[in-house]
Amino acid sequence: MELVSFLTINEQPIPLAKALAYLRATGDLQPFILKIIRQHILETELQTHDDLEIDPTIIEQAIIDFRLENQLNNPDNFQDWLKTQSLSYPEFRHQIASRLKIEKLKMEVTKLKLEEYFNANKTLLDQIALSRIVVADKDFALSLKNQILEEVSRFEPLAREHSLTDDRLANGRMEPLSLGQIPDQIRDYVATAKLGELIGPLEIDGRYALLRVEQFLPVSLEGSLKQQLQEQLFDQWLQEKAEKLTIKMHID
Repeated sequence: MELVSFLTINEQPIPLAKALAYLRATGDLQPFILKIIRQHILETELQTHDDLEIDPTIIEQAIIDFRLENQLNNPDNFQDWLKTQSLSYPEFRHQIASRLKIEKLKMEVTKLKLEEYFNANKTLLDQIALSRIVVADKDFALSLKNQILEEVSRFEPLAREHSLTDDRLANGRMEPLSLGQIPDQIRDYVATAKLGELIGPLEIDGRYALLRVEQFLPVSLEGSLKQQLQEQLFDQWLQEKAEKLTIKMHID
């Protein structure tokens, strides 16, 4: 490979081959290459799709939104920021337009599969709110369970007093989780439990947990979940595109 200077450090030129060797040594070469491949696929798709053009007024509004969000409304501050990014205004505008086109492409690619994918995975996407008490000893966990079964209101004070996890400060109440996020060894217990049911003690990573089902939270295909699933399907589409490419590396 020709010794093309990629950058300089203290006036010392770093050839591209050496820069790639550095990335290889740190384990960052593969992610770096994958980003290049992904961008190549996106650029190719944007050039071959005639239906992705964005109304100029939408681009201008996106630029305004970006500047407001990043506190760059002042023209001088905006120009200074462009310099720090080594961007001209036309290059910046092109970036914004490209992002909008990619979002449009994402919607086109995923629209036919999104609802099917959601329905196929809804069981694992539905959320559940749990409270827990986690202790180190199984017999002690059984003792706490008996106390709670005798008097349900004992759960919260016992969680505050004895639980080993940070959520004891919230009476053992955990943030809602999707069933897919719950470890396999306890998922079936939780998924089939009734509201308010006390489960356990269950061994998790050498500790013993009492779990109580507080709320079932079925999800719908909207908002952040819809965006998350679109990203997953789009990534799968990009991966399938990448697998069909013939890729060769030329590093001396």
